[in-house]
Amino acid sequence: MNESEKKVPAVVIKRLPRYYRYLSELLNQGITRISSNALSEKMNVTASQIRQDFNYFGGFGQQGYGYNVEHLYSQIGDILGLNDGDTMVIVGAGNLGTALANHDTFEKRGFRLIGVFDNDPKVIGTTVNGREIMSTDALEDFLEKNRVDIGVITVPHTAVEETAEKLVNSGVKGLLNFSYMELKFDKDVAVENVHLSDPLMTLSYRIKQSKNGE
Repeated sequence: MNESEKKVPAVVIKRLPRYYRYLSELLNQGITRISSNALSEKMNVTASQIRQDFNYFGGFGQQGYGYNVEHLYSQIGDILGLNDGDTMVIVGAGNLGTALANHDTFEKRGFRLIGVFDNDPKVIGTTVNGREIMSTDALEDFLEKNRVDIGVITVPHTAVEETAEKLVNSGVKGLLNFSYMELKFDKDVAVENVHLSDPLMTLSYRIKQSKNGE
């Protein structure tokens, strides 16, 4: 039974990138094999939970051997679609959009940035990470001529819905939304709403509890 036949809980899917990142570190260290117990200690997830997570995808370990790090890394990458060569555009070349465009992790993880857009005449025509920033007026034409899998939205909240609609109506199947507005589509579109202040507020809560001796 594979992941298409068995409903995988969202919490398991959210753990897969953590496994993938850590396995990448192991490969860089030249480690070729790891047990579920050793992986458990590093990931702060029980060995039983790790085995349950992997069993949703058929399981990858061998009893008495553990996990082949390179094989597991490759399999999780395939499950996450990182070997598919997804293309992406960033709409909004302000501070956040520019920082994301300069972030080399996207390319390392298999995502190919093919366009950056903004509506500010001062930045249109300039470059970020070797890519010319184009006008948002040219976005729909660009989407018509190029296959774009993921749209990264870093525009002001007043322009979020219009930008999202343009992306989705042009066939983009995944949105990474960094605005404060929650996006949701009835169509077959995957949306990840990222609120950068949420981890800070969670951290603030934990600090307060620590100060209160709880």
